[in-house]
Amino acid sequence: MEDSPISKISTWFRESVMIKLASIGFLILILLIPSAWITTVIEERQSRAGEVVGEITGKWSNGQTIAGPVLMVPFTKIEKSVRWEKGVQIEEKVETVHQAYFLPKELKAGGDVRPQVLHRGIYEAVVYESSLDLSASFDAVSFDKWSIPDNQVHWNEAALVIGISDLRGITENPAISSGEKMYGSEPSSDVGLEIAVRDYNSQSRPTSPGIVASLGWKSRADFLADYTIKLQFRGSEQLYFIPAGKTTEVSLAGAWATPSFDGQMLPAQREVGDDGFKAAWKILSYNRPFAQQWLNSDQSLTGSEFGVKLLIPADQYQKSIRTAKYGVLVIILAFTALFLVEISNKIRIHPFQYILIGVALSIYYTLLLSFSEHFGYNSAYIIASVSTVVLVTLYSLTFLPSRLIIATFAGLMSVFYGFIFVIIQAEDFSLLIGSVGLFMIIAAIMYFSRNIKWYREANA
Repeated sequence: MEDSPISKISTWFRESVMIKLASIGFLILILLIPSAWITTVIEERQSRAGEVVGEITGKWSNGQTIAGPVLMVPFTKIEKSVRWEKGVQIEEKVETVHQAYFLPKELKAGGDVRPQVLHRGIYEAVVYESSLDLSASFDAVSFDKWSIPDNQVHWNEAALVIGISDLRGITENPAISSGEKMYGSEPSSDVGLEIAVRDYNSQSRPTSPGIVASLGWKSRADFLADYTIKLQFRGSEQLYFIPAGKTTEVSLAGAWATPSFDGQMLPAQREVGDDGFKAAWKILSYNRPFAQQWLNSDQSLTGSEFGVKLLIPADQYQKSIRTAKYGVLVIILAFTALFLVEISNKIRIHPFQYILIGVALSIYYTLLLSFSEHFGYNSAYIIASVSTVVLVTLYSLTFLPSRLIIATFAGLMSVFYGFIFVIIQAEDFSLLIGSVGLFMIIAAIMYFSRNIKWYREANA
């Protein structure tokens, strides 16, 4: 008795290779949904970690940027103004007060950074305390470019200003001196030095807080050229400087093994070891985007910062996100291996079994994320990979025909995860290693599928 058309169609659906491939492709597309969800979860956890770090550093003190010292000398500018009133020309004098800023000829800064790590739950942030010695030498101030005579200069209001991005970090009264003469200082929310401050998300905003030391001059004869400043302050993650001098030299040392020399200029000399770092910068006025003197708030000092950023070595969230991007690749390779086993050994694996394996491969990334927050990325990767391979291997005992095939499948899964781990660790060569590895995987699939008679299997 011949099979009915409906029976033939049903048999074709069950045994067709093309239908099987289409169903596997559909399952892969469905599994893209949890993969995207997992990436979102990782990003949310990363954002939460950033918020907690921001709360910790905000209570301690934010990253610091030091600008100056800079001389600020006000003056009165007198201009003639002409107006007409009832046909009569009237001349008036208009007086306006301006602030002139003069940068030092030479600026030297030297100090140390004493880092420590603060914890809140599973999150940690690096903060520091610092002692800094500044010395500045100025040329005699000149108002010739603005055509201002000395009698219009407010010598008694001359001040030395120093930009400090977060005044909450100052731990001792600044010591400002010239020779044996000491100067008191006051905090100010606006010293006229616009600098950029970066938060924990590397977002920058312009600000100009700092300290002001009145110099008490009475005339040009009281001008002093050389000043020293001792600062003690604390901050978080980063310490930047503005190259205020015609020649700016900065030297820093700290007990931190993983510094990042950040900003617009790299140090001319550096030493980094397990016990800490030493770095020295030398910046010329030609290397910065602002002039040696200016009026009022006409000049911004942003865009020239340089310094050091104290990095916590492992960033498990960035690595977890990079790993999750390979999630679809692992699922495709695992399904391809199962499909080749199914075709070559003439067994049948139900789509539901594919789904369970795919879900296990997707849950792997939540295991990786959760363990990495407590044990670090590398340990978490081993735990999650071994757990997933063991789970999938034990489940494959229920439908794969022989222990050899099961062991081979488990070995392939281990190779897949080992391959991805190597890619994640080798950041500089990840594209090269990934491309060569994928090429070899495709070559292996071609080799092992060379004897499969696709149409004959489909029509058997």
